[in-house]
Amino acid sequence: MTRKPLSGTQQFMQKIASSKPGAWFLARTQHHLDRIFFSLSDGRTTMAGMMTGLPVVVLANKGARSGLIRTIPLLCIEDEEKPETLILIASNFGQSHNPAWYYNLLANPEATCTLNGLTHTYIAHQAEGEEYEKCWVYALDTYMGFPHYKIRAGQRHIPIMVMEPVA
Repeated sequence: MTRKPLSGTQQFMQKIASSKPGAWFLARTQHHLDRIFFSLSDGRTTMAGMMTGLPVVVLANKGARSGLIRTIPLLCIEDEEKPETLILIASNFGQSHNPAWYYNLLANPEATCTLNGLTHTYIAHQAEGEEYEKCWVYALDTYMGFPHYKIRAGQRHIPIMVMEPVA
């Protein structure tokens, strides 16, 4: 996959986001800021996407317990073999627990994803085995923070969800 070169500011922001203090701060604030930018840009971009140069998707699906629609901006990885397929890494900034959106997708795999102003419906499944390894390589190629998150996650296996488009 051909990626746009990152500016010096975008590289710096990725380093901040992958650091322990940066990840701690962003885990608590970034999704709120991203929602504001997403709304102001009519669904075309998020603050994280602009600042880091990374593709950010807004995931919307039913909550596992509440049944209410939950939305969250997430870094997404494009599957190099099937570009219409999106990959979501449940790294949770390297925290010791999985993010809520991961459990929501397990309970309710149908979701919508908005990327670059376009919204599509997807069905999620958890990557395992060879598929997991392939997706993890894509993730490492996309964002410099994932190796740091994996170390900080300790014994927690970082799940990967694959979003297949609904025809």
